[in-house]
Amino acid sequence: MESVVSVTALADIHPLQPFYQGKRILLTGHTGFKGAWLSIWLTQMGAKVTGYSLAPPTEPNLFTLANIANDVDSIHADVRNLDTLTHVVAGGEFDIIFHLAAQALVRESYEQPVETYSTNIMGTVNLLEAIRLANPQKPTAVVIVTTDKCYENHDTDRPYHESEPMGGYDPYSSSKGCAELVTSAYRRSFFSDANANIRVASARAGNVIGGGDFSRDRLVPDCLRAFQDHQPVLLRSPRAVRPWQHVLEPLGGYLLLAMRLLQQGPQFAQAWNFGPAEADIQPVGTVAKTLATLWPEDGICELDPADDHPHEANLLMLNCDKARKELGWQCRLSLEDALRWIVQWHTQPLHNARAQCEKQIHAFMEMTP
Repeated sequence: MESVVSVTALADIHPLQPFYQGKRILLTGHTGFKGAWLSIWLTQMGAKVTGYSLAPPTEPNLFTLANIANDVDSIHADVRNLDTLTHVVAGGEFDIIFHLAAQALVRESYEQPVETYSTNIMGTVNLLEAIRLANPQKPTAVVIVTTDKCYENHDTDRPYHESEPMGGYDPYSSSKGCAELVTSAYRRSFFSDANANIRVASARAGNVIGGGDFSRDRLVPDCLRAFQDHQPVLLRSPRAVRPWQHVLEPLGGYLLLAMRLLQQGPQFAQAWNFGPAEADIQPVGTVAKTLATLWPEDGICELDPADDHPHEANLLMLNCDKARKELGWQCRLSLEDALRWIVQWHTQPLHNARAQCEKQIHAFMEMTP
């Protein structure tokens, strides 16, 4: 499919484009929701993307709908396979590596804890080990994406900042806390003074929402499926508070972070939070009701009568002062605008998925933070 937004047009509206033009990128997890959006954004900017991932995790899925395989050199493999990953990293001469491959669902981590730990921890170990073995002789930026849930959450009303202890109640959260510890250990042990060419940062984003997410057991996709089927959406924890943000917000942070790593050196090789403004840290029930109001036909939200749900945190907030001050990053979309963009995306025919993504990326890049 021909891109609806030219590289030249993007160059006129955002400084990221000229930086990414021609850059060689390795993106793990490119068949997932966030990975698919990042693939589209990178290829729009003229980057040469190699994707490394398992098959898309849902049907339908954004990777297939947006014909991303046409623009990306896709390698369908498991990050738990160190030999394959090492071969890919060693032969790619990549400028930037984004690590998004993960088992990303809390409830699934209760059902598949071993797979969750092996993917999220050993997948991160394997990628960093592959980079260590490749020992690139040119500056290489590495962004390891984890989650806001990596912190030891005490359900307090104080936002977590980057120096807080890692933890996690459930297998998903704790596996991401472990991935952060692995990243820190590799950075200090192998990628510091001895090899400052390899610049490794980690990124912790809030609850990411956007068009093209078809996952199970995530609030927005569950709401949209219920509304489309004219069924009530059942809310497990309507009072649980989360830091909601459109998918383009953290992805923009990852892109900016990688650019800083290459341009300004290893002082940016740290952990970074990317979360919404305080006004957009809202309860689940508020988000679901707003989405129901924005849907063309009124959606219905009800409390799930089942009481056997696994534990999930009631309150989670991020302190993002560091990214705002040191990276110059901040959110551009309010929560209501993000939900409106999602409704716009999902009320278009699915064969327009790529055009919708490109249209929203272009509009997002035109916004002044």
